[in-house]
Amino acid sequence: MLERIITQPDNYEPYLLSQAIKFGNLLFVSGQAGAGDDGKIVAGGFRAQGEQAFANLRRALEAGGSSLEDVIKVTIFVTDMGNFNEVVELRRQFFTAPYPADTIAEIKALYDPAAMIEIEAIAAVRPHTGS
Repeated sequence: MLERIITQPDNYEPYLLSQAIKFGNLLFVSGQAGAGDDGKIVAGGFRAQGEQAFANLRRALEAGGSSLEDVIKVTIFVTDMGNFNEVVELRRQFFTAPYPADTIAEIKALYDPAAMIEIEAIAAVRPHTGS
């Protein structure tokens, strides 16, 4: 059974997208860009957008019962591969060993001309153990 994951705010609703879909013990998270709660790309350049994208990814993962520590595979889209070293630093900041499998690709454009990075992920959903 597919379960739609919704976050607040959900800037994807108007575009007929789910923030994430849970299937069994896997969570498939839609691409998360550097947009703030108002839906607008944050100021401050690539690093600021990357940090916001990871914050958005964390929110979607947690809404689906997962976490950054449970990411199995991540795909990172950038509009300029010149930011590759910043991507490595973002991975160091937000992921821990064992690091997830990763694909990074430079693309011509994202959904918003101001967007420079978008991150999608597949993560494990671990069973809850009562405390």
